[in-house]
Parts: sequence; C-alpha cells; structure tokens
Amino acid sequence: MKYIEFGIGNRWMLRTETEWSDGTETEEKGIVPPLKFHSLYIRVWIRQTVWIMDSREGFKRSRKTRTAFKIIIGISSY
Repeated sequence: MKYIEFGIGNRWMLRTETEWSDGTETEEKGIVPPLKFHSLYIRVWIRQTVWIMDSREGFKRSRKTRTAFKIIIGISSY
C-alpha cells in the first residue's frame, strides 16, 4: 500500500509512505506514482491517541506507545 499524506507532524508536509509485503516501510518526499485510489482519510494524533476517519473503514481510534502531534489528510493507494 501507498499512503500520500499532507499535513503537519511528519518529516515533510507532503510525503509518500510505501509499505512493502515484507513489513518494511519507505518514506519519500512528494508524490510518488503510480497511484490507484483506495480511500481518503483524516488522521489526528494527539499524545498517544490516534483518531482516524477513513472513507472505506469508517472511524477508528487506537493507542500508540510513542507520543506525537499530527494532523494529516491522506490518500491510500495500491
């Protein structure tokens, strides 16, 4: 999966994160093609709580061990 994200809290304001089948992730500045739209999401991460509103999966809330502050609008892609 690819995640194209725009917002504050990441290394770059606009980035592409790619998750590979072996579980590793790579992060690149800007938008890296090819893109095949899967869903649109908004992610708000305050301290250790993350709220995600996804156009396909609905609302999710999770806890992380790391403390951060992020407000992200993103597109998930294949």
